Amino acid sequence: MSGTVKKVTDVAFKAGKSIDWDGMAKILVSDEARKEFSNLRRAFDEVNSQLQTKFNQEPEPIDWDYYRKGIGNRLVDMYKEHYDSIEVPKFVDNVTPQYKPKFDALLVELKEAEQKSWKESECLEKEIADVQELKKKLSTMTADEYFEKHPELKKKFDDEIRNDYWGY
Repeated sequence: MSGTVKKVTDVAFKAGKSIDWDGMAKILVSDEARKEFSNLRRAFDEVNSQLQTKFNQEPEPIDWDYYRKGIGNRLVDMYKEHYDSIEVPKFVDNVTPQYKPKFDALLVELKEAEQKSWKESECLEKEIADVQELKKKLSTMTADEYFEKHPELKKKFDDEIRNDYWGY
């Protein structure tokens, strides 16, 4: 097997081990996202499995003596000579250098979006907690207690009363 293919399979295998699939799955919110994520994981596992099985094996050596007995020396020697002269070209990766900077830029953008998302999530959780607290207290809360939490509404109502505007 060529060294490049072996390197690719080793990298893919190590990448599969280092991915925190369970951690990523916990972050997903919708059922559709979970479904797509499981499809992605299944596809990754299939490709990784193929890389490990198909491309990680050395080809079996040819038993030239076996063929010499059945076919004859001259023809087998000719095939052996041609077989030995075959050189499999080495893979030269000239695509990765083009896309690596783009990928790195996307990773930076992803981290920024993740931070923004976490901040927004914290704000939303705080807002949810405030609404739940308000929901519990609403039945026993007085107008003064409500206006303490929302002074802008108190000002609006006071202005309407002062201007003799009663909403009709």
